[in-house]
Amino acid sequence: MDLFMMNCELLATCSALGYLEGDIYHKEPDCLESVKDLIRYLRHEDDTRDIRQQLGAGQILQNDLLPIITQHTQDKPLFDACIRLMVNLTQPALLCFGKVPDDPAFRHHFLQVTSYLQAYKEAFADEKIFTVLSETLYNLLQLDWEQRAEEDNLLIERILLLVRNVLHVPADPYEEKNVDDDASIHDKLLWAIHMSGLDDLLKFLACAQSEQQWSFHILEIISLMFRDQTSELLVNAGQMRSAQEKQKDMQELELLRQKELAEKRSRTLLRGARHSRFRGSYVIQGLKAIGEKDVIFHQGLHNFKNYSHDVGKPTRRVPKRKQMAQDSENQRRSALNVRLFLREFCIDFLENCYNRLMYLVKEGLIRERAQQHDETYYLWAITFFMAFNRHQNFRPDVVSETISNRTFHFIEKNITNYYEMMLTDRKDATSWSRRMHLALKAYQELLLTVNEMDRSKDVNIQHSSNVIKSNIFYLMEFREIFLTLLRKYDERMQPRSFLRDLVESTHLFLKMLERFCKGRNSLVVQKKRVKRRKHTCAYEGTKLCDVFHVGLQLSESLTQSAVPFDATSETPVDEQRTEALGRIQDCIMSCAGPEALSLLRAARAVWPEGDTFGSVEVEPEEELELLKQILFTKLPSKLTVHILLYLILFANPSVVRPYIILLRSYSQNSVHTNHCITRMLHRLAVDLKMEALLYQLSIFSMFNKILEDPAVAVYQELVTFAKYVLNRFFVFATKNNKAFVELLFWKNVGAVREMTEGYNKDGSNLLTSLHKWTPEEEEQLQRLYEEYKDSGDIVETILPLLSISHTRREVVSHMVSMGLVDSVKDLKKERKGTRIVLWTEEQEDELQVLFEEFRDSDDVLGNILKRITAKRSRARIVDKILSMGLVSDRRDLYKKRKPSAPGRSSGMVRLSGPVLWLQNSLNRTADDREEDGVSHPVALVPLTEENEDAMENKAFQKLLRAVGIRAPTDGQESFWRISSSLSVHQLRSVAASLDMVEETAAEGDSEGNQENSLTVEMEDNDNQEMRAQALRALLLSRQRKCASSKSKGKYSTYLVMPMLIILLECDFDYLCFSDRIEEKISKKRRRVLDDDDDDDQRGNEQ
Repeated sequence: MDLFMMNCELLATCSALGYLEGDIYHKEPDCLESVKDLIRYLRHEDDTRDIRQQLGAGQILQNDLLPIITQHTQDKPLFDACIRLMVNLTQPALLCFGKVPDDPAFRHHFLQVTSYLQAYKEAFADEKIFTVLSETLYNLLQLDWEQRAEEDNLLIERILLLVRNVLHVPADPYEEKNVDDDASIHDKLLWAIHMSGLDDLLKFLACAQSEQQWSFHILEIISLMFRDQTSELLVNAGQMRSAQEKQKDMQELELLRQKELAEKRSRTLLRGARHSRFRGSYVIQGLKAIGEKDVIFHQGLHNFKNYSHDVGKPTRRVPKRKQMAQDSENQRRSALNVRLFLREFCIDFLENCYNRLMYLVKEGLIRERAQQHDETYYLWAITFFMAFNRHQNFRPDVVSETISNRTFHFIEKNITNYYEMMLTDRKDATSWSRRMHLALKAYQELLLTVNEMDRSKDVNIQHSSNVIKSNIFYLMEFREIFLTLLRKYDERMQPRSFLRDLVESTHLFLKMLERFCKGRNSLVVQKKRVKRRKHTCAYEGTKLCDVFHVGLQLSESLTQSAVPFDATSETPVDEQRTEALGRIQDCIMSCAGPEALSLLRAARAVWPEGDTFGSVEVEPEEELELLKQILFTKLPSKLTVHILLYLILFANPSVVRPYIILLRSYSQNSVHTNHCITRMLHRLAVDLKMEALLYQLSIFSMFNKILEDPAVAVYQELVTFAKYVLNRFFVFATKNNKAFVELLFWKNVGAVREMTEGYNKDGSNLLTSLHKWTPEEEEQLQRLYEEYKDSGDIVETILPLLSISHTRREVVSHMVSMGLVDSVKDLKKERKGTRIVLWTEEQEDELQVLFEEFRDSDDVLGNILKRITAKRSRARIVDKILSMGLVSDRRDLYKKRKPSAPGRSSGMVRLSGPVLWLQNSLNRTADDREEDGVSHPVALVPLTEENEDAMENKAFQKLLRAVGIRAPTDGQESFWRISSSLSVHQLRSVAASLDMVEETAAEGDSEGNQENSLTVEMEDNDNQEMRAQALRALLLSRQRKCASSKSKGKYSTYLVMPMLIILLECDFDYLCFSDRIEEKISKKRRRVLDDDDDDDQRGNEQ
């Protein structure tokens, strides 16, 4: 965009800023107002960012704003406004547009804004500019927090944001074609920061106690400073190379030289001594052309090696969604002075700032005080600075903040989150893949650091390393993270560099695991939790009593023989304490009373603190309760796994396939990467003896390419392994005539066993059929089949009649192999229920006749179900009746209630079933809330006709409100809900009260007649005094029964009276004649509520 295309108002505003005469900038009187106008214009720019582009084309920042802040620093309002404007102008293009636009027009605007940002970055590479910024920042930091105003904090933040924005600008690959050791624009910018002293201020902000609010800004700036660097290059900057490094470089150079010489020799052998002007024509025998004749080759023989039928054909276009992800790693070696300055910065930062800054950033991330994706800077810092510390005189104390199990868990959680977002947010999958790669490198660096700690000569450091390794090998999420990432690898979204780091990290993890298990042959790991049925209290109480009574007469020899702690073991003390608790539980469950008590007392002597095993002065009678607590304590379940069983998890085609993808680029891989690939394939083929897993055509094609490589001497390890697998295959092919067909398919563990041990006829695994059938057993099976072949389920009938027990699968498999049935499908187990779906015309006529016959009965649907010929479920019959138009509402098919005898007790008898359902729902909700510790509203969903009718009953609705059930919200809810405010104690109190109501309803037959007759008499005489007396007598009798009931508890008495009144559908106006009843009920309610408060107080005190 040219300058003369600038908006006239914008041009006038820029002209009012001032002018540059030589090196001196003369500002206009309206300079401050013009800067504020430019800020206002930027606030109202359109989607193409037209104002930003016009200011960039006019070079306002280079010609006006930078001279203003360097020459007019004393004008504080103008300086603040210019900093504010430059922060807006230099913000990244991604923030301006939200993302890289797909539209070509907007993509052009995006690239234009990026080019202006690159020009800004070049202008900022001046020591004078950063000197002004650092001096201003220094003066602001000198102020105490009491003297620092809000404007000062804003200016500090804007200066940090300005530095961040300038460092964030990407390099222009077309303009900056610098080689290594040459100074780029980014290097010049870093040198200006160093010469101005701004790097020292950044280190001060990172470690100062009073400046912790800038921690995220500081970490982001530091990550951008080291964007193009690697820790290895910085460590070696200015250092004399060791003899080992020189030897390594010589070896790499020699390998490259051997490759070049081998390729040159191969070209020399293929090319003739005399050049032929006429290349000649050759017939390729055995290779057919389009017709029946052989292919005629019209080129020189030296080109025959590259011949293919695809020569001359147009290249097949790969869709964009199927293209492989491209690597975006850009690393270069900066100028030596820049590397030396960055090296010193890293050393000072690790010594004084790293632990504190990483702690503050981690707390901010956990408490969600950060912006979106700020955790990526945290992950980068872990990767870079821990690698620098590992190469530069390894010291675990300077990075101790990030060497912990919490850090492993944090990174593992982020990897999982990034993978899930990569699958759900397909449009931004590339960005999520980069973040996951960053998290993987942080995880890899943590493992490398722990591995380095393991090699330390300090015993304390080795012990810390063993503790960390015990946890990461014990927990399943840490143990299986690499396995999951290998299985889920997708080369369309994850680049080759991600796969390389994943393979190398897996190799390191397995190497650490093998070293950790060396001499143990097994590993104790966490087991997946399986819910088991709870033991009955009576059964456990009997066991505990037996243990207690037997244990009182323990001999001293048995007590001394119990050893709960092993001081020579490598197992941590906390784990040994947990193991002791588990051993006590096992002794109780196996009724070994003396051993349980002896272990308890021995463990108490070892761990007297914490009262885990009771206090030292515990009485023998108190040990029963202590054993009961230990028995019901939930301990983490463990499982002992052999190292080979863990390796079997990698014997899967979805795991092997990523290794083969990386092996395709073996010539570009490093020596270490090829070693990691070969070592994993060696574990599968040799350690697990599953070389048949690699019998695949694409793998053999890769082996052939490696063996024919002119520089084959460079890849000795790969060549040796390839020859081993090929030799084993050709030996295997002599025994299995299907070996060459098996090359076409990827194989799992089951297929490998079938290939090596023999194929089963029905395709099932041979391990499932361990028993061989004798001729007598086959004869018995055939006789039983002929006898019971007309029965419903032949296999279920035959199984109990066989002389030797077999599984259903074994019997079915052998019946198919004997030819008694044609297929396994003929012997499938019949599913419960009916398989009839379609209705024939005769069945519809039968249903209509039955409906006409029983339409006036009390139970229409029940009579139809009993008499219909084709048995179907109740729901299907109801749907068919509705579809035939015999009824318009399914409620017409419900069972009709018989009218109850007149009287008030009929409501109670009718609602006894729903009351029981309500009571069970309350008890079940109380149990769930007590187990989970979380209270959520629970919907009452009636599943029976009786409960549905009750939910529409006014009296039952009054009962629901009385016990605290919330009515459905209009237009939003359909069901009544148990309120989340009811505690477990309140729910069980209400349920116990309903139990009394149910008992009262069950006793209603004997007293109901008297009450009904009395009520009818009162209604006939219209004598309300007699009616009130009758109700008073009834309620008082119920009250005495409830008060005398010991099983219901004191808290349920006050709830019974209102519920009885509701269920009896009484009019409360009739009770107004009796003041004493109301007084007694209110006194009892008040007394019980006071008791409940006392109970709650006691519970809180406990």
